[in-house]
Amino acid sequence: MGRKKPRPRRSFTPEFKAEIVELCQRGDRSIGQVAKDFDLTETGVREWVKQAERDAGTRTDGGLTSDEREELARLRRENRRLSEDVEILKRATAFFAKETR
Repeated sequence: MGRKKPRPRRSFTPEFKAEIVELCQRGDRSIGQVAKDFDLTETGVREWVKQAERDAGTRTDGGLTSDEREELARLRRENRRLSEDVEILKRATAFFAKETR
């Protein structure tokens, strides 16, 4: 049978996500209903709600807050840059060691 074509990946502003989370937390409608009303995936909306709860400190399931995620990404970038610097210095050391012989 015909498989459904996958939906293209979309990105949403933090403000839009916050509005969706607020609608879900009000309790008027279920997460599934909010997702359907705004043509979003239910799984995605559930993740936004979980992340908002982590950021607010009301959820402690071991996930990272948004600030922690940003810091982790920054540290990974810095680590990558420093590793590249070390690799360049190793090559330069080897080059100059050969030249001085």
